[in-house]
Amino acid sequence: MNPTNNQDQNTQHELDSLVQMINMSDYLLNDKESAAYKQAVLACQQQLESDGCAHLPNFIREDKIELIRKQSEDVSHLAHYHENKVTPYATEGNPELGESHPVNRYQQFSNGFVAKDLLPEEMIIKQLYQNTIFQEFIAECLGKDKIYEYADPIAGLVINAMPENTSLPWHYDTNEFIVSLMTRRPEEGGEFQYSPGLRQPGNENYPEVQNILDGDLTKVKSLTLNTGDLQMFKGRFSMHRVASCKGTRLCALFGYAEKPGMIGKIKRTKDVYGRVTEAHIKAEQETREDGLAG
Repeated sequence: MNPTNNQDQNTQHELDSLVQMINMSDYLLNDKESAAYKQAVLACQQQLESDGCAHLPNFIREDKIELIRKQSEDVSHLAHYHENKVTPYATEGNPELGESHPVNRYQQFSNGFVAKDLLPEEMIIKQLYQNTIFQEFIAECLGKDKIYEYADPIAGLVINAMPENTSLPWHYDTNEFIVSLMTRRPEEGGEFQYSPGLRQPGNENYPEVQNILDGDLTKVKSLTLNTGDLQMFKGRFSMHRVASCKGTRLCALFGYAEKPGMIGKIKRTKDVYGRVTEAHIKAEQETREDGLAG
């Protein structure tokens, strides 16, 4: 078969698949030259520039909302749950610093994650995550030439499961940005709370981190996500958490990176997913280039 024809067929298949998943009336991802597409990209870019978070409401087709909810609920029992006390950096504390220092501030962590290798191929979130047209849209919104699927065999695409009385406390993400899709909004609460650009490469900004950990929320924003809403977030630089909720909250996390080969650290991976792979052990020997903790 002619390689060009094969590529065209793959592109058409991805376009057809995308049309069946997302709200094309607001997010015309199958026509990059359209005004609707350019407006969607511009809106995301402006939001990300202003506070590191872009909210795309009603991203999933209305007639697929119940399906993504059911699909996520059907696998939620596969989540690995654990309770732990963690710092915002998911690292060990430093005894040379005081107890009030952010690197020594342990918080209660108690929720679950369904790992990527446990998600069936037919799930909408998995098809969307792997769709290169969707990836190109995300990259353009983020101002990247290209993004890559998170190479971590466990954490590349996961569902965060937060039943009532669980907690996802203040933390930074391992990768620079994350894309998330709400698949089940809780009955009450569960807001996404974040402090935009709290740290930068080479500057942890510990005093402001300490203020937030001490309960000062004046520089914290709060976002309510509905089922089917998409979010782009620069979580490596903005400390964030999920507020407590009534009822179960399920949210798909799409892991992409600016460079190929992004894999989580052993401690965080084992804590969150209960297991690690040879890929994690190998990656542990590499040094992060931005000089930030966690």
